[in-house]
Amino acid sequence: MSWNWEQTDWPNFHWDRARLATAETHFLVSGGVFVGSVRHLAKEERDQFTIESMSTEAVTTSEIEGETLDRASVQSSIRMQLGLAVQERRMRPAERGIAEMMVDLYRSFAEPLTEEMLFRWHRLLLSGSRNLRDVGRYRAGAEPRDFRRTPETT
Repeated sequence: MSWNWEQTDWPNFHWDRARLATAETHFLVSGGVFVGSVRHLAKEERDQFTIESMSTEAVTTSEIEGETLDRASVQSSIRMQLGLAVQERRMRPAERGIAEMMVDLYRSFAEPLTEEMLFRWHRLLLSGSRNLRDVGRYRAGAEPRDFRRTPETT
């Protein structure tokens, strides 16, 4: 399997709408039920649900990449980014960065995806990372780089 950036039509993606129609319909119906349910929550419950959802996505995404984040720190940082009351706690740059990225995504989800937006998220996501050369831009070089390698091997 090749990397997305190795495709001949990169970055212009194409898909067969008919192959996605059933899944899209299911997603839209389920999304409508979800939104209807959330609207009946009190503001505090809705805020907490938003924070829980965003932090779950942040923590599990990071786990896929081999990084373990402190869930409470991520939630605290998300609360801070949303202007909600926070309990003072120390957080690592990775937790603060992914929280900023999640809140930025939350606030701008309806905007067209641009390279600038993608690169900003990449910089936030890799806050504090020192083992990558290409942060906030497309990777350079012929081969993909494993972010877990030490600087000496990249």
